Amino acid sequence: MINNIIISIVSWIQDVIISIGPWGVALLMAIESCNIPLPSEAILPFAGYLVTKGVFSIHTAAFFGAIGCVLGSIPSYYLGYFGGRKFVEKYGKYFLISKHDLELADKWVDKYGDWSFFVCRMLPVVRTFISLPAGILRARKRTFFLFTFLGSLIWSYVLVYVGVKLGENTDKLKHIWHKFDAVIIAVCLILAIVYIYHHIKNLKNS
Repeated sequence: MINNIIISIVSWIQDVIISIGPWGVALLMAIESCNIPLPSEAILPFAGYLVTKGVFSIHTAAFFGAIGCVLGSIPSYYLGYFGGRKFVEKYGKYFLISKHDLELADKWVDKYGDWSFFVCRMLPVVRTFISLPAGILRARKRTFFLFTFLGSLIWSYVLVYVGVKLGENTDKLKHIWHKFDAVIIAVCLILAIVYIYHHIKNLKNS
């Protein structure tokens, strides 16, 4: 049941990118940055695969991925900014944000200050909910969104490049998987399951 749902989500991700192109990448990355469990690990590698097909360039895919992260971080930032910690602690579970997630983000901010927003954008899982603590702490908007863009750009380049390398080695992988789509779906499926499981586990432990 869960596997079928996740496979459907991955297929939808592919359809959106194929239909809308770079703006599809931005849209999906914006959804992820709004704290919705749509992992970038399932978005950007497929965009990288399309780079090898000439749909768009690696720079375009990475740039629109970063732009999407910034756009999606805006509502998340202001939710923390106006709602405050009590609001997020009470209703964060509806965004798969646990108390543990907030505490982890707090530690990063306490240790690295504004630079934590840059570093956290290049880390799995924590990158998706760092906007809420940034809003709660009322981080300087220009600094936060600049670091969000720069960190997300690096993250996007890395994952798009992974997709590019997979796409370039399609022939070598065909003897293992008859269709390259199966590779993308399998990888994205595993990453999505790990991502969602991590968040649900933290919610139960909160």
